[in-house]
Amino acid sequence: MFSFSVPLGKLVRGLSRLRGGGSAFPGLVVEKIDPGFMERTLASLPHGVAVVSGTNGKTTTTKMVVELLESQGLKVFTNRSGSNFTRGVAASLLGDVDWRGKLDADVAVLELDEAHAVHFVNKVSPRFSLLLNVLRDQLDRFGEIDKTARLLEHIAMKTTDTVVLNREDPRVARIAGSVQGLGSVHHAAVRYFGLDESLRSTFPNDDEMRTATGTASPGTTPAGELPAAPEADVVLRRVGARDADFEFDGETVTTPMKLRGVYNIFNAAAALSLARAILGTGDVDTPKLVKALGEVAPAFGRGESLTVDGQPLELVLVKNPSGFRLGLKSFPAGGYATMIAINDNYADGRDMSWLWDVEFESLREDGVEVLTGVRAYDMALRLQYDEVPFGAVETDITAALRKFIDGSRGKPKRIFCTYTAMLAIRRELAKITIVEVVS
Repeated sequence: MFSFSVPLGKLVRGLSRLRGGGSAFPGLVVEKIDPGFMERTLASLPHGVAVVSGTNGKTTTTKMVVELLESQGLKVFTNRSGSNFTRGVAASLLGDVDWRGKLDADVAVLELDEAHAVHFVNKVSPRFSLLLNVLRDQLDRFGEIDKTARLLEHIAMKTTDTVVLNREDPRVARIAGSVQGLGSVHHAAVRYFGLDESLRSTFPNDDEMRTATGTASPGTTPAGELPAAPEADVVLRRVGARDADFEFDGETVTTPMKLRGVYNIFNAAAALSLARAILGTGDVDTPKLVKALGEVAPAFGRGESLTVDGQPLELVLVKNPSGFRLGLKSFPAGGYATMIAINDNYADGRDMSWLWDVEFESLREDGVEVLTGVRAYDMALRLQYDEVPFGAVETDITAALRKFIDGSRGKPKRIFCTYTAMLAIRRELAKITIVEVVS
């Protein structure tokens, strides 16, 4: 079986790319004909496997970790397509292994969807894991938020070396109790990334987002209280317009940041902590590590900036209330033409009621030029309630994008979009400008 599964998988992958899609389909094929392919291939890596999961920020954080490790000379395998199901990992492996199934890498850093990560870690125990946050997202898939926390807890319990947790998210921080609890036979170490107290209000956890004042006590949830906040391995101390301060090893370093969006800067602290865990206490070139962090560009669709008609066009992925709120805060409307594209396909989540948990008043002054996607009219109704003016409502994304570009020539542009809408928009933009190919 092994003798032909890799060549066959590579053939399917090549055919899928020729037809312009199906990034995860080759992985599904190889999983069916060779169920042990992924586990066997990853078992050979000297530094093992690191899993990045959580509700928001997986793709950009994974990209940061990869570039940090590469700055230290490690060869890193990752699932760059953003297909974060197990079949997506298998498909990415097919692109990197040779014809004998050998992977030339030191470590794998994998972005995994919370639910599918459980299936992955049951097959491949990660040596490291990074758990970012727990926020209400795709309730039709995940159910209530505590179920999502249990999924992340399962990932932590399967991790063999180090678990990196978000100190500021009580549901994530509480996972440490399961990993290190009395009577536990689990031996993974726990470390945290965290925030300066002055930044707490900028990054509310899910419970704080739902209080009247937005200032619920840190660590207090309906499930109980956490003890005093533990020391964090990496702390984000300050976020500037183009730089940020991070504290680790008792020192604070300042670095310029190419990443846009305050949420990406917090995730940079997470990435730095995971990279430090993987690198261990050996010969780490810290100045080079910090320099690499400052040079990371946004992942595709996550604040990605393209050029259309000589003007920037930014794509901002939005998929839940927290992400949309921070997107609006990080990318203010002033001076930009704005389009919003909302789909409700499976990968987006079918339940769009979360749009009513987002405040859109910041768009009121400049308005929104075009609304598109399967749920364009739902978005139009939501904007009406916040008294935000809008122009065309066109459910066909291709036609809407053409109308948006033609109607806003000479102005910088910004598109807030759900996941599948973002993929469709990138495909159309690739016909008129340079768009990074992600496969």
